[in-house]
Amino acid sequence: MTAVLDSTVIAALQRRTRSLLMVGQVMAGLGMGSTLAIGAIMAGRLAGSDAWSGMAATMSTLGAALAAVPLARLAARKGRRISLTTGAMIAALGGVVTIISAGVQLFALLLVGIAMVGVGTAVNLQSRFAATDLAHPKTRGRDLSLVVWATTVGAVSGPNLITPGESVGALLGLPELSGPFLFTVIAQSVAAVVYFFGLRPDPLQISQQWAKDQSLKFSASHQAAVVDDKVMITTAIMSIALSHATMVAVMAMTPVHLVNHGASLAIVGFTISLHIAGMFALSPVFGVLADTIGRIPTILIGQVILAISLALTGFGSESNTAVVLGLVLLGLGWSAATVAGSTLLTEATSVARRPKVQGFSDLIMSGSGALGAALAGVALALVGYDGLSFVALLLVLGVVIRIMLTPRRLTSAMVAPADPITYDI
Repeated sequence: MTAVLDSTVIAALQRRTRSLLMVGQVMAGLGMGSTLAIGAIMAGRLAGSDAWSGMAATMSTLGAALAAVPLARLAARKGRRISLTTGAMIAALGGVVTIISAGVQLFALLLVGIAMVGVGTAVNLQSRFAATDLAHPKTRGRDLSLVVWATTVGAVSGPNLITPGESVGALLGLPELSGPFLFTVIAQSVAAVVYFFGLRPDPLQISQQWAKDQSLKFSASHQAAVVDDKVMITTAIMSIALSHATMVAVMAMTPVHLVNHGASLAIVGFTISLHIAGMFALSPVFGVLADTIGRIPTILIGQVILAISLALTGFGSESNTAVVLGLVLLGLGWSAATVAGSTLLTEATSVARRPKVQGFSDLIMSGSGALGAALAGVALALVGYDGLSFVALLLVLGVVIRIMLTPRRLTSAMVAPADPITYDI
């Protein structure tokens, strides 16, 4: 089929793509959110020690890390549609494996299942970049943040599905604590269907075809004219990765900390829901800030919020109210850094190399989160929840130092050409 793609058609395709990605994110949020809190508790029980509870978040982020580059390469070859569908299907299968592991009481199998579920996070991360494939540079941060925001609906509801999930699981005869993973299987399967049938034409393939057409007369600000800015790429990746490690380390140990201090599973679910709301609900605000005041200033705002959050969870570790407020701010700081950092990374990279660089960034991001979660369990056992919060401040300081050493410059914004373009799609 042949289509004429001018700026108006591209804008319409972008709106449609963004809407489909948002639907997929809602489903993915349901699938991931219902397992965040329960995974750590399951790991601790199957392993026989809370010291192993951090392995749930570790394996989830490790699964996302291991899938990031392969999914990015698949996107480069086959487009976002096939890449996102494949990742969602693996995550759904991971939910099945996790339920089986609870039935046979096998800790190692639980870790494998959670790692597969974690591939859904890699899909979420790539979805935010997919939102920028056809985005106008003046609204790139907003478009990215809207897809991130869509996760709010599912992710906030997810942790509160722990109790209903347990009820459904008991009704179906599933092992204790495994019921919520049934929602993971269903939600990720629905997301796979949305991606496979909805993302046609594929936004990345359209963007790549556009960029490769040597006959186009790009304006000085067109996105395909971008050459890799290695300094900014490094700054963006470090900001995203260290902010993510900070968030995962503290978030992963919060359910264990609360349960050890007498909180019910309902309280744990409510706390994680508020934290996830902080991560996603205000992301459009940070997207607009990134588009207006700049990417780096928005990243710095995120670091200030993260520092305040860690002060609350550190000094107020014995107060449930302080911990809840700290978790909300932890999510807000993560959101600011991730939205602005991801937008900066996209702008600093040439169109041809974006999938590869984005996949590498997601690998580093998820790997940092996995390492942070693994060390968080040890830190919790050695220095307690408050000590963990103070240690995490070092990661925030690392981002600030990197930005201070980075020249205050951004790559040029780019706009689509006004001339109509014919493609085979």
